[in-house]
Amino acid sequence: MSTDLTEPALTLSTPADILAAVPYIVGFHPTDSLVVIGLAGRVGQGEMRVCARWNLPLQPGTLRPLAALFARESITHLVAVGYGPGASVTPAVDEVMSVARWCGVTLCEVLRAHQGRYWSYVCDLADCCPPDGTPYDTSVSQIAAEATVQGLVALPDRSTLEATIAPLPGPVRLSMRRATADAVTAFRAGLAAAPDAGHFAQRFVADGLARVRTAIATSVSGGRVDDREAARLGLDLSVIRVRDEAWTLLDDAGQPAHLALWKDLTRRLEPRFVPPAASLLAMSAWRGGDCVLATIALERALAVNPDYSMANLLMHALQHLLSPKLLRDRMPSPAELDSAMGAPHAGWLLPLIGILDEKDEPAP
Repeated sequence: MSTDLTEPALTLSTPADILAAVPYIVGFHPTDSLVVIGLAGRVGQGEMRVCARWNLPLQPGTLRPLAALFARESITHLVAVGYGPGASVTPAVDEVMSVARWCGVTLCEVLRAHQGRYWSYVCDLADCCPPDGTPYDTSVSQIAAEATVQGLVALPDRSTLEATIAPLPGPVRLSMRRATADAVTAFRAGLAAAPDAGHFAQRFVADGLARVRTAIATSVSGGRVDDREAARLGLDLSVIRVRDEAWTLLDDAGQPAHLALWKDLTRRLEPRFVPPAASLLAMSAWRGGDCVLATIALERALAVNPDYSMANLLMHALQHLLSPKLLRDRMPSPAELDSAMGAPHAGWLLPLIGILDEKDEPAP
């Protein structure tokens, strides 16, 4: 079967091919996981419409949202792989097979992989699927070579993927800490000196909106904002209207630039300023089809602020296997935001003021 990974395509003809391809589809080598790949089209020429992963073991009923997903994406065929011992994989596989059959989705292959061997749940012929499993080695697969040539990456594990958006240490952290302190001092001084807090809020929001647009344009051109601008953006994005400006400006053509910008800020900003940037990173990753990175970014945001509404909204959408198109089609334009939210006022600054006195961890 063929899987359409946006632009790259891999032709998979055996269980070993599937096991070699999955790490490149999800971005890392899974362990204790269930991976479900939904295809639309004829057998042998299916286009990948869905790729979802869960940690194992699963709670009963976790996979019920798959039925709506299969219908929405017109899924006709399915491949699933469970990684781990049978006690945790088999109940999850039974559930996904039950949902697929109820939806009329053809099961092309359903595998369990563990300790270098695989077993098929749709084949019970001893000559091709022996009871003690079939050995496999993804490192020598032609599929792995093809995926690498096409620019796909399979990191060693999920923690390695998490590290790609972890806080930057050393001199970068020290520089950002100084830049953040300067930005906070300037904000406080400006607010204290302003004869009218409402007028100060209007000017601050206008500057923040302009800074967001400039930062996106810089990223589109392949550039990177300096520490001073990054620190200011951290303060800007704490204001919901400024953050939502960035959200509304995300489109499919500019998705890679948004992804690069918000990933960079998620790594560079001081922890208390991370939730807005990490949530924007999650939205960018989700729009690009990378649900795993989106989930990890949201975990970063919620670790700092468990009540951050944008992160909770997106996490809910991901957990219920919703399509990013549902939110994309409902996002207002900047002009509609202005109409709905009205003129900036001092109250808009309260979320920012509330985190100014929070203490960040010492720089590593």
